[in-house]
Amino acid sequence: MKIRLAWVGKTKERFIQEGIEKYLRLLKPFADIAVSEIREEKGKDIQRMVEKEGERILKLRVPYVLLDERGKEYTSVAFADFLAARQPAVQFVVGGAYGVSDGVKAAAQSSLALSRMTLTHEMSRLLLVEQLYRAVTITHKRGYHH
Repeated sequence: MKIRLAWVGKTKERFIQEGIEKYLRLLKPFADIAVSEIREEKGKDIQRMVEKEGERILKLRVPYVLLDERGKEYTSVAFADFLAARQPAVQFVVGGAYGVSDGVKAAAQSSLALSRMTLTHEMSRLLLVEQLYRAVTITHKRGYHH
């Protein structure tokens, strides 16, 4: 399976970056996985920043699953089925600190919520890669998920 992750900005928190790297390593035997960092916009006009970041996301021009707090929630087993149904390839998009533009939301193939709680965009990255690893271990009947 080919999994592409695109997110806005660099992961600044070292402990989160280390966790992401760990799960990316664990995923490698199961999937061709790659991460694209979309340049984060700087400034004081938040709406303009979100729109500029949105323009960069929309240049991906492929179907993608958007991580969004209003998206559909899944159990880990249901998420494994969701992922398996997207064979041979899937792309996930995680917005920046201020979210994503309406255009990015409208263009998404579907939306996924990791939790009803608000998470930092960096923490969302870590939780996503962990759940991707959990999903592939469920699909491949490995012992990670209990």
